[in-house]
Amino acid sequence: MSCTEQGDAGKFLERLLEEFLNPLGTEDPLPVTPLSRKVTMQEVKGESLDLGLRLLSARNAPSWLGAAMCNAAVTELLEDDLSPHYCPKDPEQQPEDEQEAVLLQSEPLQRLFINKLREVCLAWQKQLPSPMSSSSRTHSCSVHAIRNTRRKMEDRHIILREFNQLLGLQDGVDREYYAVFDGHGGVDAATYVATHLHIILSQQEALKSDAATAFKSTFTQTDDMFKIKAKRERLRSGSTGVAALLTSDRLTVSWLGDSQAVLVRQGEPVTLMDPHKPEREDEKKRIEDLGGCIAFMGCWRVNGTYAVSRAIGDFDQKPYVSNEADCSSIQLNGHEDYILLACDGFFDVVRPGDVPELVLEALRETGGSGDDVAQALVAHAKAAGSSDNITVLLVFLKDPQQLLTYETSSRAEPEGATAAATGI
Repeated sequence: MSCTEQGDAGKFLERLLEEFLNPLGTEDPLPVTPLSRKVTMQEVKGESLDLGLRLLSARNAPSWLGAAMCNAAVTELLEDDLSPHYCPKDPEQQPEDEQEAVLLQSEPLQRLFINKLREVCLAWQKQLPSPMSSSSRTHSCSVHAIRNTRRKMEDRHIILREFNQLLGLQDGVDREYYAVFDGHGGVDAATYVATHLHIILSQQEALKSDAATAFKSTFTQTDDMFKIKAKRERLRSGSTGVAALLTSDRLTVSWLGDSQAVLVRQGEPVTLMDPHKPEREDEKKRIEDLGGCIAFMGCWRVNGTYAVSRAIGDFDQKPYVSNEADCSSIQLNGHEDYILLACDGFFDVVRPGDVPELVLEALRETGGSGDDVAQALVAHAKAAGSSDNITVLLVFLKDPQQLLTYETSSRAEPEGATAAATGI
């Protein structure tokens, strides 16, 4: 750890302890609102890490330190006896619901988690664990999201540069995780998958050897978990999504529905995926083979309802709306410029092939600063007629200033620029 990192960490820990002089008592209000009132044991880790990251980032914690602190605190939390926080059993619960019986009250549980964070802070103020530092690779990001003309904002996105530190992976492989989720019929499904998908992914045995297979199992398991919550709380929402796991030499992308990812290499788009839409021939056949249909009602819809053919949630139309994700994995050769993830509010009006020129145009306007590129792309999509929620997330794999050297007339054709997505 560098002296600068150690100094920044020490100052932050000191400030945090000044705010939390004493542990939270049973009647003290929480400084951050939990996502849920009740959670299952499977959901404790995701909900706690979400709350912890929100609490620490709002206080400007160094991201690597916040991730490590949250991991240490949630590890201690899960080693405790949590039975005092169990909710009283519902006397009307049916025998078939026994698997759903154990619920915990979020508010007292999160007080305990915050007190665990405080204990970690006290211990680390005396001595930071070693080794502890940020990832050896730092990729700058640009992200922007707008509600647009819709009544509610139902998109969610997540950026985890410290995937390993947050989730306790220690295999020497740096991992970064990025995702965009596009909710419909409410924000519950998008919020749920943004909170839990990366947790489930980190627990997959296949992650270290086959990230694509791990992703596929992860989406299915996350949907199964959300189904229990949706039944319990009478939720009807759904969410498409696209998630990317980045290591030093490989990019793995997984998706459900029509959110998309585009990789750009030496100024040229690389084909990673084919979004799931009801009108896609193989999707139409899959739905019809199950006894369903697609109908045009302003756009193509599954059984005349949802305009997506694969999603988390939408349980009233399962299995026609599938929870089986597709995945692609591509070897990185060092010539990649960036990866862009966005919802259909962007891609309904922007072709993937137009992305490189739009990014270049935005970089020219900012003199090579990548900070506001996503904002420029969202503004372009809105001006082009998109009325949907719009989220755009760019992860720069090169210095944005360097990308200005690519001009349309002089772009070299990179080897493998049309690499097809590999369905796993």
